[in-house]
Amino acid sequence: MATSLKIDDALKSRVQHLAGLRRRSAHWIMLEAIEQYVTREEQREAFAQEAQASWEEYQATGRHLTVEETRAWLGTWGTDKEGPAPECHK
Repeated sequence: MATSLKIDDALKSRVQHLAGLRRRSAHWIMLEAIEQYVTREEQREAFAQEAQASWEEYQATGRHLTVEETRAWLGTWGTDKEGPAPECHK
């Protein structure tokens, strides 16, 4: 699918300069930038939706972990004492 973008001269010059430095086409640079932006925004949206779902579940059930419990568990990551996630409680 072909799509056209109107960009100002300053941005066009920056893209062309970067393309030359990277030995890539300006087209490749712009596609890469769009791909990275869309991926980042999709991840951000997924995180926001997961946070909302977690908040709604907490409001419905009251089940949670304390900051101290979470920190203690995360502090074991990558060590010989790493264990499973603690159980949520009311």
